[in-house]
Amino acid sequence: EWLHKNKPKERRPEGNFDEMLAFDRGWQRAQFDGGWAGIAWPKEYGGRGLSPTQQLIWCEEYASAHCPLVHDSCWLAQNHAGPTLIVRGTEEQKAFHLPLILNGEANWCQGFSEPNAGSDLASLRMRGVVDGDHLVVNGQKTWTTYAHLSDYQELLVRTGAADSRHRGLTWIICDMRAPGIEIRPMKALDGVYHNCEVFYDNVRIPLSNIVGELHGGWSVAMTTFGFERGPAAFSSFCQMAVELEVLVAYARSNPGPRGGRPALDDDTIADRLGMVRAQTQSLRAIMYMMIGAAERNVDLGAEGSLMHLPYTELEQSFNKLAVDILGPRALSRSEGHPWSKTYLKSFSATIAGGTAEVQRNIIGERLLGLPR
Repeated sequence: EWLHKNKPKERRPEGNFDEMLAFDRGWQRAQFDGGWAGIAWPKEYGGRGLSPTQQLIWCEEYASAHCPLVHDSCWLAQNHAGPTLIVRGTEEQKAFHLPLILNGEANWCQGFSEPNAGSDLASLRMRGVVDGDHLVVNGQKTWTTYAHLSDYQELLVRTGAADSRHRGLTWIICDMRAPGIEIRPMKALDGVYHNCEVFYDNVRIPLSNIVGELHGGWSVAMTTFGFERGPAAFSSFCQMAVELEVLVAYARSNPGPRGGRPALDDDTIADRLGMVRAQTQSLRAIMYMMIGAAERNVDLGAEGSLMHLPYTELEQSFNKLAVDILGPRALSRSEGHPWSKTYLKSFSATIAGGTAEVQRNIIGERLLGLPR
């Protein structure tokens, strides 16, 4: 009832950075004021302290109410930075950052990927050198989602030897307004500035901003990825499942790409819709399995890839099917449906959060015991 009454009535603006940021923060603030921010966060840190099952119910109701897409500029703070700080941060870090995240006053971005390090994150080369009570950071990050709209960054830098791989990394909180940071937004295929290149020139970051320990960032990063490939994916899945039923209804009442009869009367389209729906139900079962494990306090670890991998590939299949059903109408900006944009955005789905190839390696090596 609260979602239907309070969800934004207008679409999220995407052409103006200030308007986009104001929309995202306004919606997050509305959820905070209504008591619906931090569904699964512990009560002592401002959340509702609800169970994993209740968190899933929220995600399903949020999607059913057709609320704004969850992957806005506040998403990473809510689903990456905040949960990571709750588990691995100091009490001082939690006391300062968590309230700002919950009420929408502070946005975060992720500084992990580099031009030559992403899928093989342990090969990153951006340096952080200890100088007194600061780290001095130099280098470049890329594919930094919403860096241009963020106040802070979860930054992973190499503080150990050049060949130290995962043993010499440090996870640190970076103030995106610090001197020496240059942000260059990049326009994506869908015409929106999702990602950025970020350059660091002798950026000084207090050692008190380290999360975990110096050189211990790999473990903290795995904590972060655990949230991304697990609970954080549920909300996106729920929204896609709702959109699938919208697509089925569209195919039932609108002509297919060749015109004439409804798209659903085309046997090929009907078969593809049936396959996508079946895959969606299969993923829903995996999601319920993960929720059940969380209720029993079982740490699934690498099993999060069992959800992440098929979901990202299904996201691409769904959006490809939607565009095929639209046919030539998918080329029209006046058609008024977002499937054309989400189709273009879905090309990155099997890259973000670890490529499909990396996910298969995780499943093969860590779950099936196959050789590296």
